Amino acid sequence: MNFTTIEYLKKGNPTQQKAYKTLQKVKVFSYLRAYQPLLVGTIPLKINTLKSDLDIILYTTDVVALAEKIKHLFGQHKNFKLNIKDPMQHILVCTFVCDAFEIEIYSQNIPTRQQYGFLHLLKEYEILQIMPPSFKQKVIALKNLGIKTEPAFAQLLNLEGNPYQALLAYQHNKNITT
Repeated sequence: MNFTTIEYLKKGNPTQQKAYKTLQKVKVFSYLRAYQPLLVGTIPLKINTLKSDLDIILYTTDVVALAEKIKHLFGQHKNFKLNIKDPMQHILVCTFVCDAFEIEIYSQNIPTRQQYGFLHLLKEYEILQIMPPSFKQKVIALKNLGIKTEPAFAQLLNLEGNPYQALLAYQHNKNITT
């Protein structure tokens, strides 16, 4: 699966197809192309719930310029909020609503293919390919109970410690039956 583009959403499940149309409509990926945008989170993996948003990660070395650009491009959207969380790390979080989706844009001074959001997406995809379909349903059930994605995976895989780190270090054990 190539998660470096959103083209796969066009032929995905109904939620993915709607997400593709929304992302095309709002033009996040074309307007912010210079920032290496990637879609991460649950919708690409088909483990989304009704509360899932469209998570887009960006890379920037100038968070102030990015904030101005985002305000200009998306500031008119419903529930628009933008916050520079850490200017030294160029961390910015922006949310707004378009169509039926909340869109969350997250930037930092790390190339997007090296950010945890993308690395978790790849690891979760790998695990979902190995595990039986019931595993995916259990992840969704835990998410519906309010448990975040990585802790849900960690719980089902019996991983100890920090679930975000443990998930990245996970190596499949054929003896696990979930």
